[in-house]
Amino acid sequence: MRDVTSASATALGNSPETDGDFGSSNAVSNPAPVPKKKICCACPSTKRLRDECIVMHGEDACKKWINAHKECLRSEGFKV
Repeated sequence: MRDVTSASATALGNSPETDGDFGSSNAVSNPAPVPKKKICCACPSTKRLRDECIVMHGEDACKKWINAHKECLRSEGFKV
């Protein structure tokens, strides 16, 4: 009599020896953190400070807030 796990693996086209091995050559060893939110919704506090500063003083005077927002976005998993 066959084991249920072996029978279902064979029925799905997987042999019991390779069950669960779905192309290990394509596996990523250390994936980058995946963002959990949309970029528009991430880091609202630094985004607000950055935007207010740019409106009031111009982009050149607000590098501190721009960089703070970028760092926050990177910590959330975004590549900026």
